[in-house]
Amino acid sequence: MTTDAISESDLRDRLRAVDDPELGADIVSVGILSDLAVDEGTARIKLALGAPHAPDETAIADRIRDVVNEAGLTAELSATVPPVDAHETSVLPSVRNVIVVASGKGGVGKSTIAVNLATGLSDRGADVGIFDADVYGPNVPRMLNADADPDVTTVDGTDRIEPPTAHGVALMSVGLLVDEDDPVVWRGPVAQNTLTNLFEDVSWGGLDYLIVDLPPGTGDVQMTVLQNLPVTGAVIVTTPQSVAVDDTRRGVEMFAEYGTNVLGVVENMSGFVCPDCGGHHDVFGDDGGRSLAEAVDVPYLGSLPLDPTVRAGGDDGEPIVRRESNDTATAFETLAETVANKIGALRRHHRQQTTTSG
Repeated sequence: MTTDAISESDLRDRLRAVDDPELGADIVSVGILSDLAVDEGTARIKLALGAPHAPDETAIADRIRDVVNEAGLTAELSATVPPVDAHETSVLPSVRNVIVVASGKGGVGKSTIAVNLATGLSDRGADVGIFDADVYGPNVPRMLNADADPDVTTVDGTDRIEPPTAHGVALMSVGLLVDEDDPVVWRGPVAQNTLTNLFEDVSWGGLDYLIVDLPPGTGDVQMTVLQNLPVTGAVIVTTPQSVAVDDTRRGVEMFAEYGTNVLGVVENMSGFVCPDCGGHHDVFGDDGGRSLAEAVDVPYLGSLPLDPTVRAGGDDGEPIVRRESNDTATAFETLAETVANKIGALRRHHRQQTTTSG
């Protein structure tokens, strides 16, 4: 068959051979292929994909290119982001995905995971920002070795905060707006107002992902974020310890009340491998994260080891995913890939529902 004989209808039929492994159907049937035009040997294809640089969506795009090339055409692909629900707002219009990282209690490594998730996604090529909403313990600047004061520019008579960049990630934190030794002692309404103002005043630019590091627990700040930001999904952090799991369960219930999609539970500090003897020690117990995920019927995103190099990286402002490769760095990299895949699956599933209901 010659190139001239390939019509849009022919190519569309060929593309039915490309399946979405998560949805269990071809990309045409589920609405991932949103538009197709063939002109002078080029197939211009628009896809409803919402997780830039997610391994699963990259694989789908690569398979589409293969089919187009086999048809004797050149592929030009572009992607649009299908909405997750009807509650998305005009806040952060240039941000494709907002991912909140939460925990039921402090001390479980939530900020560490938020920082490495952001850095890991950036390392994959995504445009990423991190918003440190933990107003009472803003540790993200230290973990990214960022201490520069944000610049302020005026656009159309409105002052806009330009977030500094560290490790390829745009950053905003209350920690950048107060002196290092000043205690952050704010009543709930003050914290809420401060965050609300920052939502509107920070000039993020176009981002594929904005990671929001929430304070531990279920309080005013969490409610402010969930009420004001178009949250795509939540990553819940726990340790295997029973008291952490109990508190985390209450956090999952909070997201359910707000209709927020929970991407899954990640278990941090799951085990310690002795560098001297090689023995594995379950310092905080075992399997609490997986058991919680099963009990509340959300995905289990995996486990992360208790490793002193993670603590050292946080103190030195060098995220573990940016250090030389080892098993711990690989575990954090895998988490970033898994979260991106979950975001993509969530958006594609919504597109599938919209297509079949329409």
